[in-house]
Amino acid sequence: MNPASGSATPAEPLVRIEGLKVHFPIRDGLLLNRQVGAVQAVDGVDLEIPAGRTLGLVGESGCGKSTLGRAVLRLAPVTEGRVLFDGVDVASLKGEALRRQRQQMQMVFQDPLASLNPRQSVETILTEPLRAHRIPHERSTKVRELLDQVGLPANAARKYPHEFSGGQRQRIGVARALALEPRFIIADEPVSALDVSIQAQVLNLLEDLQRELGLTYLVIAHDLAVVRHVSDEVAVMYLGGIVEQAPSDDLYAAPLHPYTKALMSAVPVPDPVVEATRERIILRGDLPSPANPPQGCRFHTRCPFRQETRCDTERPVLRDLGTGHRVACHFAEEIASGALLPVLQDPAVRAPG
Repeated sequence: MNPASGSATPAEPLVRIEGLKVHFPIRDGLLLNRQVGAVQAVDGVDLEIPAGRTLGLVGESGCGKSTLGRAVLRLAPVTEGRVLFDGVDVASLKGEALRRQRQQMQMVFQDPLASLNPRQSVETILTEPLRAHRIPHERSTKVRELLDQVGLPANAARKYPHEFSGGQRQRIGVARALALEPRFIIADEPVSALDVSIQAQVLNLLEDLQRELGLTYLVIAHDLAVVRHVSDEVAVMYLGGIVEQAPSDDLYAAPLHPYTKALMSAVPVPDPVVEATRERIILRGDLPSPANPPQGCRFHTRCPFRQETRCDTERPVLRDLGTGHRVACHFAEEIASGALLPVLQDPAVRAPG
């Protein structure tokens, strides 16, 4: 396989997402022919991923991470916005043009046992994408090459998914994604279904393949440690929108959005002395419904820094603070400087870890 090539450079993102919205209609009536609302799974997302780099996307369950990833590959319907891949708007493609574009964009799914056909051998699984796209290939040679790239023996080709461990099955999923020699791969929770002892092996494999093939990644996860390990930049998602984005080291060293601060405070610290004394932020209330999101800042119903006069009525834009660190919070500077303190909460809600 050849390293990624094309017109995109680090200065010009390979993938650019502009104003992406994915709304699923809520229907009512005897024939379900009347729309009474919409689930705003993704609502106005802007992201850029330079060629050869990795963007990590994190957030709690139900925030829209996986829907965004699927919409980028047109596996979920795009309601509004653009998904530019090397300058081509994938969201507007149809038919044969979309099929050709998908050769460049592939996905590694969360559960390898569910995403691999149990009735197909590994050889069939790995060559199915080539048949679907009518790409000539020498079957046995191609399969051996793909298995070697993901660290599996050649005799794995004759076996079936149930004969492998979870980590091995995910390697097969990665090999299938590589079959069409894509330039961009979305990894949707690629290690969440695996034992902790195996997770690092799969993450290291993804990094090795990126260096070898020049791949560009969007890694979706809820585990902050996983994202930090593999990502050049990290974007934090909440209720359909991006609330913070920054280079990985910057975001973990100094999170600026209250939601990101809460996520970071939930990550265990290996030092027992620090862990016993640090303050842990537990968010109040439940995640609002994406079918009826709050007005203004969507996080204000759970935010300890809420200011009613503005947060309840005006939705903050994702703005750059001048260092490549973007945050969607009206009072990010005041929170960072300590000029704005959190509203006092019940000790049972906000307590030392």
